[in-house]
Amino acid sequence: MKLSAPTNLVFIVAVVLFVLALLAQFGLVSALAAAMPWLWVVAFVLLALGVLLKDF
Repeated sequence: MKLSAPTNLVFIVAVVLFVLALLAQFGLVSALAAAMPWLWVVAFVLLALGVLLKDF
């Protein structure tokens, strides 16, 4: 299986989602507390797709 580096856009979006989930985890952004588990999952899946799929 050949892996490729994700595009800059995919990487930045995944990092932003991760940071939002991290802020929600520590209670700094209480509005995202309900969505926090999904933010972790979406950030990971997006980054994994960026590595696995070419030109994603």
